[in-house]
Amino acid sequence: MLTTKILINTVEKVKQFSSIVSRQNVECEIVEGIYIIDAKSIMGIFSIDLSEPVELRIHSDDAAILDSLKEFIVQEA
Repeated sequence: MLTTKILINTVEKVKQFSSIVSRQNVECEIVEGIYIIDAKSIMGIFSIDLSEPVELRIHSDDAAILDSLKEFIVQEA
């Protein structure tokens, strides 16, 4: 499993992110606090606080998926 922090704080970024993740043939989820959201669900994504980075969990070990999402990945301090 791959995990990273992402920031999708605009409507346009959410659309782009959802489009990329939906094309992947793996399970992905966004974790925000106690909530776990299907990362392929645009309505689910909009139901959480997107003003701060959230955790993305990808149920795969294929790092190429992270490469396709590099514009959304934020570095942890």
